Amino acid sequence: SFLVSIGFPEVISIANFQWHALLLSTFVSFISPFGGFFASGFKRAFKIKDFGDSLPGHGGFTDRFDCQILTGLFVYVYATTFVFPKTITVGKVLLMIASLTHEEQLEVLNNLQQALNNQMKDQH
Repeated sequence: SFLVSIGFPEVISIANFQWHALLLSTFVSFISPFGGFFASGFKRAFKIKDFGDSLPGHGGFTDRFDCQILTGLFVYVYATTFVFPKTITVGKVLLMIASLTHEEQLEVLNNLQQALNNQMKDQH
């Protein structure tokens, strides 16, 4: 092909962080500006001119940073869901079980025993 003949590689590999950066930059470019529209609609609904007077002539702090608030929320949810997902360990499961009532702990034990017995039957 033409691109390969002028020096472009046939296959372009992209690292995970590049996919994350692409998605985050797309969100910031296309969705974050709507944070301002949301804030304006919120102010109109409550007949408020500005969220405060900490920045004279510009409204309050929230009036200047409404897009960043929406972006910050998205980045937090995205990072905790896709970039740094919480892992479940045996220790965490045991801590959760320890916080249950005695009856609930017995129910967990019986259900676990039944599931393990079924798994053993399926293997044989």
